Amino acid sequence: MPASVLVDSNVLLDVLEDDPVWSRWSGEQLARCAEESILAINPVIYAEVSIGFQRIEELEDAIPLNVFQRRPLPWEASFLAGKSFLRYRRAGGKRRSPLPDFFIGAHALVEGMTLLTRDAARYRTYFPRLKLIAP
Repeated sequence: MPASVLVDSNVLLDVLEDDPVWSRWSGEQLARCAEESILAINPVIYAEVSIGFQRIEELEDAIPLNVFQRRPLPWEASFLAGKSFLRYRRAGGKRRSPLPDFFIGAHALVEGMTLLTRDAARYRTYFPRLKLIAP
């Protein structure tokens, strides 16, 4: 098991919202990773998860510091996210600004973390060397 696992917002939201399709898989993977690795999130993941909460205190309770290490987004990851977004645009992507997945994938890759996600397609396309835990 890797030393650190960056937990994608979709996995957290599956568990927090008790998603009927994905909560079991996400919960099991999250528990397994927590036993064997350091769980981490970054500001992008925090922002995506925050949408479901009215108050920051509720969010802090849902993703506590004693379980999820908070990692800043490295400048190198931002650069890589921009380059990956450029590839996306050149391949016909319609979005006009970098998607959160580009920052998340680049962060995990730059810091040598494994990414726990259930939505691996974009990561496999734009970050083929990224280690994933995915269905």
